Amino acid sequence: MTYRAPINDMLLSLNHGAGLAAAVAAGHYGDFDADITAAVLEEAGKFASDVLAPLNKVGDEHGIKLDNGKVTTAPGWPDAYQRWTAAGWNAVSGPEAFGGQGLPLAINAACTEIWSASNVAFGLCPLLTLSAIEALDAHGSEELKKIYLEKLVTGEWTGTMQLTEPNAGSDVGALRTRAERAGDGTYRIKGTKIFITYGEHDMTDNIVHFVLARLPDAPAGTKGISLFLVPKFMVNADGSLGERNDIHASGVEHKLGMHASPTCTMTMGDKGGAIGFLIGEENAGMRCMFTMMNQARLGVGLEGVGIADRAYQQALAYAQERRQGKALGHKGDGMDPIIVHPDVKRMLMQMRSMTAAARTICYATAVALDVSVRAKDAKVRADAAARGALLTPIAKAFSTDIGNEVAYLGVQVHGGMGFIEETGAAQHYRDARITSIYEGTNGIQSIDLVTRKLGANGGASVWALLDELAATIKQVETSNDPAFGTTGAKLRDAHAALERTSKWLLERLASAPNEALAGATPYLRLFGATLGGCMLAGEALAAKANGEAEPQRYVALARFFAENISVQAPSLEKTVTESAEAVTGADAVLAG
Repeated sequence: MTYRAPINDMLLSLNHGAGLAAAVAAGHYGDFDADITAAVLEEAGKFASDVLAPLNKVGDEHGIKLDNGKVTTAPGWPDAYQRWTAAGWNAVSGPEAFGGQGLPLAINAACTEIWSASNVAFGLCPLLTLSAIEALDAHGSEELKKIYLEKLVTGEWTGTMQLTEPNAGSDVGALRTRAERAGDGTYRIKGTKIFITYGEHDMTDNIVHFVLARLPDAPAGTKGISLFLVPKFMVNADGSLGERNDIHASGVEHKLGMHASPTCTMTMGDKGGAIGFLIGEENAGMRCMFTMMNQARLGVGLEGVGIADRAYQQALAYAQERRQGKALGHKGDGMDPIIVHPDVKRMLMQMRSMTAAARTICYATAVALDVSVRAKDAKVRADAAARGALLTPIAKAFSTDIGNEVAYLGVQVHGGMGFIEETGAAQHYRDARITSIYEGTNGIQSIDLVTRKLGANGGASVWALLDELAATIKQVETSNDPAFGTTGAKLRDAHAALERTSKWLLERLASAPNEALAGATPYLRLFGATLGGCMLAGEALAAKANGEAEPQRYVALARFFAENISVQAPSLEKTVTESAEAVTGADAVLAG
């Protein structure tokens, strides 16, 4: 089956669950016409269904080829990319001064979900280009912007992030790639980077690499890292491409999934050093790179949402067609479709509700990031920036965990056929696995949430968000709609567990930090389960109030999530607050 973007679900999530409609009404989006949102998503959905989705299996089966430093992508991919850029999809949220459409990041976030659902390996390329655009726009010189930014915004050229080295993965401060001043304002970069997504390909004429490297006199650790723009081809004064730079793909990885996305080993310095241009200031590269990484982390979260939705759609279609067994009480001839069986219904509802919750968390992150730069009031911008910072690790980790879990259930719904490659269910499972690893593993996201985001401004961002969630819970409880079942009670229990656990962690960070870190991952899950449940409940209330078609299906979705996922919150609280010693005291077990 092909992919169909769930436009109505996405619009409800974006406008009401994530708060876009309220932010537009408050004037935070200036003269943005919110009516354009549906039209953009409809067109994105058509492009994804007609062009990208048919290439998903092709890319998985064909993969990529490396020959003499050149990477050839799967059949149809270069043409699809040219159609992509010609239609303006790369430029959706890019700055208008450099050829972009200037639409909100929230709109592009919804589009990113669509690209990821239809063909995640393809969508990964423009996702990283978007991060490169953000870094160059925020930190690059006017001269570099003039040469490179429009080409990146339109998608004529693509961008990469180059952090990882054989000895420096999550610990970026250990990198050894060297940069030497050349005397003419440029630098010569020498070293090797690994796991570089789309480091080499045949879809564009040029690739703009953003490379972390260390100067000879740089301080140790992350304080001594600089960021450099290193083009594949140098650019002449008239804008034409010049000589090939001293950077090339010396290898490609053979991976569990994402077969159509080239993951390259990049070598610099075989001919004296790649020519690089400083982004920002010397030894301040991590600040510039985090501009890229935060954008990419939200994008990876949206990959999780997209893969989950694709896996759900496929599992639903299979369950409606596959006949096996009979429903209880069925006395006729023949077998029933497996969707009549309660356990299959449970799996499908789990898939859909978790996908919906992850979607809204990601969209809400994008809205917060939008408001942080678009709002006129300085305090509103600051509060939104803090909200975006708080939500980013949750959006990345919770959503990619969900992507993995939903893809797993997709295989299970298919039964034995899910284990067979021809159905496609296995590809979603394989492709999803990397999302919880790259752009900062989910363990690192959990540590970031606990050590940096939870305690920021004395926990003000967390308490403000909890107040909003409490208001939603009260609305559910006072709605007196029996279709909500025990949603209100389950969400109130989850909310109380999140509040208590947050306070416990803040105390332990000061007195026993290892105990706090031991509970970081279950805390992030607790946060996501509570936040997602409240957001789905808010969407259900909005669907009823705004006359959405079949509002009760959104109520049913919110109820399922609250009674099956959010209900886990008190147990997760106990895992965090009562089981730390089981982790910190595990050395004797792990030693042998």
